Amino acid sequence: MVNEENSIFWKKILGEIETEISKATYLTLFKSTALLSLENGVASIAAPSTMIIDLLQKRFYQTIKRTVDKHTGFDTKILFVPKVIPIPSGQNTKTPKEEAPLFVHIEKKPTMVGHLPGVRPDYTFQTMAVSSSNQLAYVSATTVAKKIGSSYNPLFMYGPVGVGKTHLMQAIANEVYKNNPEKKIIYITSEGFTNEVVEAIRNNDTSRMKRRFRSIDLLIVDDVQFFAGKEKVQEELFHTFNILVDAGAQIVLSSDRPPMEIKKLEKRLSSRFSGGLTVDIEAPDFELRSAILLIKAKKHGVDLPIDVAKKIAEKTNDSRELEGLLVRAITISKTNGIKITTDTIDKTLDEGDGERHRFFRPDDIIRNICSFYNIKPTLMKGPKREARLVKVRQITMYILKKELALSFVEIGNILGGRDHTTIMHGVTKIEGLLLNNSFSEEMLRIKSLLRNA
Repeated sequence: MVNEENSIFWKKILGEIETEISKATYLTLFKSTALLSLENGVASIAAPSTMIIDLLQKRFYQTIKRTVDKHTGFDTKILFVPKVIPIPSGQNTKTPKEEAPLFVHIEKKPTMVGHLPGVRPDYTFQTMAVSSSNQLAYVSATTVAKKIGSSYNPLFMYGPVGVGKTHLMQAIANEVYKNNPEKKIIYITSEGFTNEVVEAIRNNDTSRMKRRFRSIDLLIVDDVQFFAGKEKVQEELFHTFNILVDAGAQIVLSSDRPPMEIKKLEKRLSSRFSGGLTVDIEAPDFELRSAILLIKAKKHGVDLPIDVAKKIAEKTNDSRELEGLLVRAITISKTNGIKITTDTIDKTLDEGDGERHRFFRPDDIIRNICSFYNIKPTLMKGPKREARLVKVRQITMYILKKELALSFVEIGNILGGRDHTTIMHGVTKIEGLLLNNSFSEEMLRIKSLLRNA
């Protein structure tokens, strides 16, 4: 039961969050939430469904935590729980199995959903396809997960986009949490860590941030190449690194290149990064790409024939793009009521713009647009909504739609799991802006950059 004090406190929190996000997002995800309790540094927040909990966990955990921390003055852990529907008064609850109405949660203790902030529960070792291209990284990651802090410390994995680095890192987090739920685990991107440092300096509250990162058992940092040139952030990471290793904690890092090749990274930090095991993950080979497609298809509830998986696997060596192609094939199959076969794959994936599929990949388009506007690719998929960033994101939506003929759902998945209605709005917005001559010239320059990339 939500008491009045918690209700008043939560209204303040929601009031601040509402100013940072769109009205549609607020109404869909936040309006029906409630603060159940705030005790011992844990804020238990109820939401009406596991789907909403999952979205809040993935996209807004840091936003909620930052706002709650500001009002409480301490480092709060956010716990999401399914909303309990009250049983009408007078109803007999002695035999809940027989007499409780459908969809009523009768358990006394709420279950925790989306246990680790920023970590996908489906990213496990069991759901990862393994081949020669990633076998060493897979074995190293499972070894670290079995006994953190004593095998390879740090474990540094590097490779190009879409080879499974994030999946492996989050699998480590999920495995450690499953076997040792009492362990303190933080998975964070380089952008997230940078934001934490900047916020702490701005609020003159670095001590709280240091306590948060230096008293844990497992620290996982994704895309560390983006720390290049950020002196204060590198200094904070260096000291945190030393304290954690001395305390026997485990550190796992990822990058698109080996430590010594990251420009503008302090030598003392690149030396620390290289002090454990450094593993190269290569682009997935044909067999691995086929296996990935079979696993992804099962996740979407589709029994994909192996010959079809091989056919799709021939089209790209990027595992992220593979899922986009698969989703596209499934969407067209369901929309038109046709089976996914080798005879229909070429037509469904390439019809109307087969040549363009050979030259462009979603990540190529994102990278080149970000380069044109001098924006980091990680921001494109993140939650920030500054006007300039939103415009660039909408331009990307439009080009992905027009150049690759991807579905709105596919584009939403590529751009950080955004809703298809957001993509539709973004494409429509750019179509309207193209009526302006100066903007049309800007788009022509972008397309010229893509053609010559």
